[in-house]
Amino acid sequence: MRLKTEIFAAALVRNVFARGDFAAIERKGAAEGGALFIRQSYRDGTETLYAPAPQSFFDEDDSGSRLFERRLDRQPRETVADALAREIRFDPDLWIVALETEDLGGLVEIGTDDRKDDGSDPLFRR
Repeated sequence: MRLKTEIFAAALVRNVFARGDFAAIERKGAAEGGALFIRQSYRDGTETLYAPAPQSFFDEDDSGSRLFERRLDRQPRETVADALAREIRFDPDLWIVALETEDLGGLVEIGTDDRKDDGSDPLFRR
């Protein structure tokens, strides 16, 4: 059984603060099942955007854990903001958690996709 998004987001913020970094819930969505996006800011002014991983990332015996995929990597803030604005138009119930930390290690699980980008899939993002 998966934790409510509201609880997961609050726990993520607390864990980031416990490490000495900064985090904030930037946008609240549906308390129980809203999708959670993570906006990671770096000191150089760039950001990385993490989104819920697609079902193809999960094993058949999924334990209800949350898995994320990297959508944008170290892009200008405006690029990440534009991507989030498109996501909000698609799903107004989503959550956004903003983190100011150099490393997400131990905070969330990032999935990897074994597909190779051959240029033919417009949805393939790295």
